[in-house]
Amino acid sequence: MISSDLPTPTFLLDLARLRTNLETAARIRAEANCKILLATKAFALPAAFPFMRDYLDGTTASGEHEANLGAEAFGKEVHVYSPAYTEDEVQRLTQVAQHIYFNSAEQLARFAPIARAAGAKVGLRVNPGYSNATLGGDLYNPCAPGSRFGEVAAKLDEVDWAGVDIFHVHALCESLHEGSVGLIEHVAEQFAPYIEQVSTVNFGGGHFINKPGYDVDALIDAIKAFKARFGVDAVLEPGAGLVVNTGELHASVLALHWNETDLAILDASASTHMPDVLEVPYRPDIVGAGEAGEKAHTYTLGGKTCMTGDVIGTYSFDTPLQPGNRLIFTDQMHYSFVKTNTFNGTPLANLAMRHEDGRIELLSEFGYGEFRRRLGR
Repeated sequence: MISSDLPTPTFLLDLARLRTNLETAARIRAEANCKILLATKAFALPAAFPFMRDYLDGTTASGEHEANLGAEAFGKEVHVYSPAYTEDEVQRLTQVAQHIYFNSAEQLARFAPIARAAGAKVGLRVNPGYSNATLGGDLYNPCAPGSRFGEVAAKLDEVDWAGVDIFHVHALCESLHEGSVGLIEHVAEQFAPYIEQVSTVNFGGGHFINKPGYDVDALIDAIKAFKARFGVDAVLEPGAGLVVNTGELHASVLALHWNETDLAILDASASTHMPDVLEVPYRPDIVGAGEAGEKAHTYTLGGKTCMTGDVIGTYSFDTPLQPGNRLIFTDQMHYSFVKTNTFNGTPLANLAMRHEDGRIELLSEFGYGEFRRRLGR
């Protein structure tokens, strides 16, 4: 199957580009002597896990189902964090996760004994009061005022650190090296008495290690300096940073319309296939397209749902659009297909991989059955 034969809409992962990104992670692991985990909240494609396995130490989950997926499909270390657990959930997690992180001193006191009795390492997430989140303002800032994520510094003296193995912070979102290094240095200066009581520090995700302009050497040097000072192990858990610019969303023009401006209606939707377009918000790039008015023909693109705001953005093209034209939205591997939905009965976008020999493998055939399954009996 070649790209033009793909049904649309389809998310297409390029394994050659993914390998290049994974080699960055492998270099950081080797030179900084740290662990790197895949955050499955950002990218969860089991068909790609065997390809990724040799480059990473395992997966980090945001809940029980992702932890199960990591154990089942990735097969290395499984770390899991959630803002809150039930006792039954912790009991089940001990069957699949070797590292369980708690959000507060209260959750730690209630459930850490269960995790420890099962042989799991115990972590506490701390709100470091620092952030370099570069996307979406407070929407994606874990340290925003009133955030529910992590124990606050003022309560850390109440923690029984003898029962904590891992000091965990997550404060970044699509941050370049200034954010990564800044977080590491901030943690070292502000939390040294607690770090001296644990064996591992997990610096969370949001490290955009494959984004152009990211100084990988600066990150490596910061991790090495931190480890030398405290004698602890270090962990990073990027998601988007591992898969940035590794794939696209292929879509088709269904119809043209006019209402004070030229409009094109696509089979890809912001509200169902690219929800971050509306939530962040942001405007994804399209191969061969320009800004509004830059090229000869400008169109506002939207999906076919009944949501008035289902608008992807305004773009210009060298030639007029026609029904059946294919459009390729770039950089769509992180936080897109993991968040898709079937609002209005819109079909889920299919999933596919381009192998390094150029062969394209279709991984799904979503249709009415998937829509119906989600609605129960």
